[in-house]
Amino acid sequence: MKIVIIEDEIITAKDLKKTIQSIDPDFEIVKLLHSIEESVTFFSTPQEIDLIFSDIQLGDGLSFEIFRRCSIQVPIIFCTAYNTYYFEAFQSTGIDYILKPFTKKTVETALAKFSNLRARFLSKKDEYNDLLQLLESRITPRRNSIIIRHREKIIPLSNTTIAVLYIENGCTYAYTFDQEKYLVNETLEELETDFAPGFYRANRQFLINRKAIKDASQFFNRKMVVNLTIPFKQQILVGKLKTSTFIEWLAQH
Repeated sequence: MKIVIIEDEIITAKDLKKTIQSIDPDFEIVKLLHSIEESVTFFSTPQEIDLIFSDIQLGDGLSFEIFRRCSIQVPIIFCTAYNTYYFEAFQSTGIDYILKPFTKKTVETALAKFSNLRARFLSKKDEYNDLLQLLESRITPRRNSIIIRHREKIIPLSNTTIAVLYIENGCTYAYTFDQEKYLVNETLEELETDFAPGFYRANRQFLINRKAIKDASQFFNRKMVVNLTIPFKQQILVGKLKTSTFIEWLAQH
């Protein structure tokens, strides 16, 4: 199988290449591409490629620009540090979405998904369209609520009532606009995927509802501090590497 990797961080690109080939030495990494312009030049001529691994935020813009400018009918596995582009990824030819830092297990799972889907439709004339239709039917719809077990009750907690989801002492909690705190039996990673794009993963500890954000201001070392519309004791910081995507997300949502 021939694979192209689009990743602007050279060390990360080489690490991903090494990880893929450790899964199957027969996988051929045809090219490592590091920018939109380099990728557009590469794909401007016909290429025999089976699969693309692509970062989203590149040094010269978003990788979606590549797929808008080039006619690429190849499945794409997006591998990114940001959860805010989940739905945009599946509007292109994306078939999976891996959050960095990737592991051998997450890469292997994505490759297995692609291989299984491709094998199923290998005899189809219009193979790729069928692949997309199957994938679309399998994509889990975004949830509108989470189930809270509070004392003897089971409470469906709507995402519109949740201001912030966060980790405290190793447990996940939902804090509502009514300033109620509930224990949640799910990880932030699971909730991040299901509640995007209305919620933003500020850092490893906090997942914030857009409607709960009052404002944000500059903080030490190019970080940003987020202020909520309700009282909240803990300080929410956005790291310097995520401030640009955070501001973009605020503007879009």
